[in-house]
Amino acid sequence: MTDDAGTHKAHGAEGRTPSDFTDGGDATPEFSRPEFLPAGEAPFQGEQPRDDGWSQLGGPPGYAQRSQAGQQGYAEQLRYDDRGSLFGEGGQSAQGDQIGQGGRPVEDGWGDPSGRARQDTAIFASPGAPPPPSQAFGMGPGWAPPPGAGGPGGPGGFGGVAPPARRGPRTGTMVVLALVIALLASTLGSFGTYFLTRPASSSHDPSFDLGKAPSGSNVRPPESVAGVASKVLPSVVSLTVEGGTSAATGSGFLIKGGYVVTNNHVVAAAAGPGGQTQIQIQFNNRKSTPGRVVGLDPESDLAVVKPEETFGAPEIVLGNSDNVVVGDPVIAIGSPLGLTGTVTSGIVSSLNRPVQAGEENSSDTTWLSAVQTDAAINPGNSGGPLVNTNGEVIGVNSAIATLGRSVGSQSGSIGLGFAIPVNHARRVAQELIATGSAKKSRIGVTIDSTFEGSGVKIAAEPRQGIQPIEPNGPAAQAGLKPGDVILEIDGVVLQDGNELIALVRNKAPGEKLTVKYQRGGQEKVATVTVGAAPAVPTPQPS
Repeated sequence: MTDDAGTHKAHGAEGRTPSDFTDGGDATPEFSRPEFLPAGEAPFQGEQPRDDGWSQLGGPPGYAQRSQAGQQGYAEQLRYDDRGSLFGEGGQSAQGDQIGQGGRPVEDGWGDPSGRARQDTAIFASPGAPPPPSQAFGMGPGWAPPPGAGGPGGPGGFGGVAPPARRGPRTGTMVVLALVIALLASTLGSFGTYFLTRPASSSHDPSFDLGKAPSGSNVRPPESVAGVASKVLPSVVSLTVEGGTSAATGSGFLIKGGYVVTNNHVVAAAAGPGGQTQIQIQFNNRKSTPGRVVGLDPESDLAVVKPEETFGAPEIVLGNSDNVVVGDPVIAIGSPLGLTGTVTSGIVSSLNRPVQAGEENSSDTTWLSAVQTDAAINPGNSGGPLVNTNGEVIGVNSAIATLGRSVGSQSGSIGLGFAIPVNHARRVAQELIATGSAKKSRIGVTIDSTFEGSGVKIAAEPRQGIQPIEPNGPAAQAGLKPGDVILEIDGVVLQDGNELIALVRNKAPGEKLTVKYQRGGQEKVATVTVGAAPAVPTPQPS
C-alpha cells in the first residue's frame, strides 16, 4: 500500500505494545515487533506458523522463514531515503520485484531519484508483504546472524521465546570459592617453602666419618725454617717509639748483657732533647718493658737500647758475615707492620751491595755494603735479625728497594731487602756500649764526582780548602796520589764512589784493604790500612 507521497507504511502496527507480541517470556523478542508482520495479521505465538505461512526460526535476534513454495528471500542492506522511499542493492523487494542498484529508481516507483539513503534494518520478505515502515531503526552491527545460523530447535534457538536473562554467581558461591582459593594458595606456598628450604636428600649421611687426624709431632729438625724460627723467636723483640704526634715501630734482637740491637732510624727520635719520647719493648712472650737509648750511629744506621727487663729471654747468637755466600738460605724475623713474631725466608741474592739511605752529605746519611736478600722485609722489620740455618745472625735488616713511594704512603717488599753485615754491626754495637759512640772508618781521599770513566777517581785539585789526599792519611801512606783512579777494593770492581765509601765504612779501623788503581795508563796495587775519623759524641737524652 502506498500513500500519495509514495511512502510505504507499516500496516497493523498502530495501537499495539511490545507486550502484545510476547509468548509469556521475560522479554519481547526483537523479531516480534509489529513493524515486521504483514498488515492485519496477529503476531505468532511460540513456534506456531501464522496464516501467511511464516514461522519463527527461533532465537534472538530472530529470523522469519517463508514456508510457501519453499522459497526464501531477504533484502540486504535496505535503505530508505528521507521520504521513506526504498532502495536496494541487488536484493528482492517486498513484492518480489527487482530493486534498483545504487539508489536508482525502479519501474514500480519504489526508488528515489535523489539517490539519498540511510541504512536500515535487514529483514526477510515475501511476495505480497508490505515494505518496512519509514521509521524503522536498525539494531546495529551484528543484530541478525547469517541465515541458517539458527532455527527451530537449532543451535541457539529459543522457539520464539526470549533467552533467559544471565544471572551472576550467588554470594555464598563466591565466598566458598574465595575460601578454596585461599586454602589452595596457602597449601602451595607451604609446599614451595618446604621444597626450597629443605636440605637435599643426599646432604646427610649419618655414617659419614672423616676419621681421626693422623698422629705426628710438632717437633721440627733444627736446620728447618720452623726449627730455626723456634730457636730465634724468643730473642727477637718489637719496639714502639711514641712521642708527641709521631710514632715509629721496628724490631730488634737481644744480645749479651741484656742489650737490644736495632736500627738508628727506629729509635732516633727517642735520643732527642726533652726526654718526652718513650720506648716500649715487647718480647716474644708478649710481656713489655720500657727501654732507653745507649748509643746511636747514623752512618751505619745502628743503635743499642737497654730494656729494663728481659723476662728471661735468651740472647741471640751472632754469626760471621764474611762466611756468607750468594745462595745461602736465610730467614728474616721481625714485626712488619706491627705484626710481631713474623717469619719469612729466602736466600742471599747478593753481597757487598752499596746502599745509601738518607740524604747525601747529611749527618743521618747511611752507607751500607749490604747483604741483599729476597726474604720478605717490610716496614717494621727494620732492626730485626737476618739469620742463617744455624740460627746465627748474619745481618741486621735495614732497608728495602721499592718501585716508588708517594707522599704519605709506604711501599712493601718487592724481593729486594738489605741487611747490615753482622761483622760491622758487632763492632759498632760494641763501641756504642763501651764509649757511647762508634768510630768512622776512613782512608783519607776526596772523590771526583764528575768522573764518568770506569772506577773511582781521586780529585786532582783541592776543593773548598780540602786536599784531594789527606796529608799523612791512610791513602797517602799507601802511596796514592791526586788524580789516581781506584779500580778495585779487595777484588771488588768499583762502579761508583758510593760503592767505595760503603766498602770502606764496612771495615773496622785497622783492617787492611788491597787497592788496585791506575795512574798514567798503568795499573798498580797498594795496601791501605783503614783509619778512623774523630769520634762524634752520641746525643743523650736530657
